[in-house]
Amino acid sequence: MSKPAAFLDRDGVLIVDSGYPHRPDQLVLIPGAAEAVKRLNDAGYTTVIVTNQSGVARGMFSEETMHGFNRLLVERLAEGGGRIDAVYACPFHSEAADARYRHPDHPDRKPNPGMLLKAATEHGLDLGRSLMIGDQPSDMEAARRAGVTGHRFTDGDLDQFVRDLLSS
Repeated sequence: MSKPAAFLDRDGVLIVDSGYPHRPDQLVLIPGAAEAVKRLNDAGYTTVIVTNQSGVARGMFSEETMHGFNRLLVERLAEGGGRIDAVYACPFHSEAADARYRHPDHPDRKPNPGMLLKAATEHGLDLGRSLMIGDQPSDMEAARRAGVTGHRFTDGDLDQFVRDLLSS
C-alpha cells in the first residue's frame, strides 16, 4: 500500500529564506516548522523536502556544503519532534557558473516535477493522496505537474498552516 507524502519546500517554508542560505548561522527555522513536520508525521505522511539549490550551480557553495546544511536542518527539525524521511535537492540551473551544473531545463528543477516523481518511485508514495507546501509559483506548478495538491505558504506559523490544512 503506497503512502501519501507531504512535499515541503525548504527556503521560505521550513527555514527563513535569507538568500541562498548554506551556513549554519543562516539556518533559522520558520515558526512552527518542527511542530508542523511532526503533525504531518502523526497524520501518516511521508515527509520529503524538495528544494532548488541554484547556489551550487552559481558557484556560491559546494554540493557538499548544501548536503551538510540539509543534514543540519533535518537534525534541527528532529530536535523539535519532526521527522524528515527524505531530502531531494536540485543544484542545476540554466545559467550555472559551473558547467557540471548547467542544464537548460533540468527535470528535477521546479517547476518541473522530477524531485517529486523520483521520491514517489523511491519511497512508494501515492501522489494522488499527497500534498505540497511551497512559497513560490514554481512549487505549485511542480505539484500540479506531479498530480499533487499544492498549498501556498507565504508567512506566519507553519504549524497553524498545517493544522488548518489537515482539518479542512
